[in-house]
Amino acid sequence: MDRKELFERKPKIKINDKISFCPTSAAMELIGGKWKSVILTHLIGDKKRYNELRKEIPGITERTLSLQLKQLEADGIVNRKVFTKKPPLKVEYTLTEFGQTLAPILNLIVEWGLHAAETKGEFLFEEES
Repeated sequence: MDRKELFERKPKIKINDKISFCPTSAAMELIGGKWKSVILTHLIGDKKRYNELRKEIPGITERTLSLQLKQLEADGIVNRKVFTKKPPLKVEYTLTEFGQTLAPILNLIVEWGLHAAETKGEFLFEEES
């Protein structure tokens, strides 16, 4: 079924046992919220360990990061790989193949965020000591 026919038929979309009436709502079911897109942006093109993500995302709590990563993993967007051969335990996060399809969209959001800062706001820089 092509996109035009799909939109004409106006189907409901079910993801994670939630019904959405619009593809945007369905997408936001997977990547919505304050932190998911931020986490995903940091995983574009690179694997990261938990502590690397914590350092790169100021303001996120450990609990929130952990919960969001678990949800993204459960939704098949993020892959969690555990290395247990020798202590200490090492865990790496990467985007799955499905998650990688978000990269162009997330990059556009980053660009739009920069545009919004230039147009509607300002950049604040930390003073160097």
